[in-house]
Amino acid sequence: MAVVEGHAYWSFVTTPNTKFTPCYSVNLVVNPDLAEDYRSRGFPVKDMDEGPALIIKRKVNGPNGMVREAPELVDKYKQKIDVAVGNGSRVKVLFKEWETKWNGTVYKGLDFKAMQVLELVEYGGANSADEAFDVEAEEEEL
Repeated sequence: MAVVEGHAYWSFVTTPNTKFTPCYSVNLVVNPDLAEDYRSRGFPVKDMDEGPALIIKRKVNGPNGMVREAPELVDKYKQKIDVAVGNGSRVKVLFKEWETKWNGTVYKGLDFKAMQVLELVEYGGANSADEAFDVEAEEEEL
């Protein structure tokens, strides 16, 4: 298993993304050299505006009706937390490389095991006018 530090984007850690196949996932933006190492070995890497990102996923549903648990989510003190991890949060991710062959094609991926949040960027932002706006001073007329 590997632990990699980077910045999290599009994180679904405690609640799965259900838009397509339900899965827990994170796009982990890492340094270009590390991303190229994974890309050269056939693992999924996405080129984002923020930089290259490792695509780390865990499908909810497994074979024979098995349901996989959510990845563990902890803070920098290794205490379990239940928060929505916002884009740009600095994190460490624990994952396992996997490989399988089907119909002569090799598939590879990174299985999402756990995430440690080092610096949380709150997800969602302002929920009201009071949170979203500052008091503006009136401009003097000339």
